[in-house]
Amino acid sequence: MSQTWDLRSDTATTPTADMLSAMVSAQVGDDVLGEDPTVNSLEQTVARLCGHESALFCVSSTMANQLAIRTHLCNPPESLLCHWDSHIFKYESGGASLHSQAQMIPIKPSTINLTVDDIRGHFIQGNFLGHRAPTHLVTLENTLSGVIMPIEDVREISEFTRNMGAQVHMDGSRLWNAATTDKELREYAGLVDSLSLCLSKGMGCPVGALLVGSRQFIDRARHFRKAFGGGWRQAGILAAAGLYAIEHVWPTMPNTHMQAKRLAQGLESLGYVLALPVHTNMVMLDTTKSTGVSTEVLSQALRPKGIILGAVYEESYLRMVLHHQINDECIDIILAVANELAAK
Repeated sequence: MSQTWDLRSDTATTPTADMLSAMVSAQVGDDVLGEDPTVNSLEQTVARLCGHESALFCVSSTMANQLAIRTHLCNPPESLLCHWDSHIFKYESGGASLHSQAQMIPIKPSTINLTVDDIRGHFIQGNFLGHRAPTHLVTLENTLSGVIMPIEDVREISEFTRNMGAQVHMDGSRLWNAATTDKELREYAGLVDSLSLCLSKGMGCPVGALLVGSRQFIDRARHFRKAFGGGWRQAGILAAAGLYAIEHVWPTMPNTHMQAKRLAQGLESLGYVLALPVHTNMVMLDTTKSTGVSTEVLSQALRPKGIILGAVYEESYLRMVLHHQINDECIDIILAVANELAAK
């Protein structure tokens, strides 16, 4: 086995030689004092790309999301609305209640993504004689399991939420996949009050995420980051990886999306059933409905070939996540093995 491809997540990337070279040669300083030039450059670059005033470099998207919630919600008891399958609700250790004393209200939408009707139907206005926690924040996730949230839905939710006196945060950990150009990124970012962008999911960096918003918002979030233990010193070594990824890895995503579609089409032709449409870099197979060879047998047959698959969160799904280090050879092997199994 000469090579290994790990499709369990796009966090499985490793820094390339060129990225490592950029990290080693990075200029550094004390970021707690605001004196790391590479961190400052990364924050300014991402803020400019998003059309916002400021950005904050954080260790992870979970930290960036939790800082956003804590910064937006300052007067408990309050509530936030979120997708029932969102990372903020399911996979951030209940952080909104721990850090922000916030009630999370998960919504199971009528379609894949949230719509303004979903938000309108769950929005809490006022406290109803002290019985309820008013909604002051709506959180969106884009992409969600690889599915792009339509820009019109974001616009309608944003307009409704702001008219109700609340704010909108987007968990854009994989927004790089939804918006593969400067223009698209700015368009999505312009519809929300804050957003997070991950550098280790699909962008190939070992660590890091950005929280983006107004200057006043980011100044307050920076204070909370320090309180969370998230202040770091010579972080320019890590920020340099982010700058490299924006220039060199982000532009490769359309090719990754084409690979994902080819993989999905090949597997569907063999009787596998997609749990969700393939918009970007994820192929989600429904393990309860596929009529071909079971996904468990497929996973076992691929492992000796150096290909690792696995259900990361939900056992009823087999999630295949592609990124810039998954090549055509990997896709060819998966489809070849699947064909061989189907022929037996």
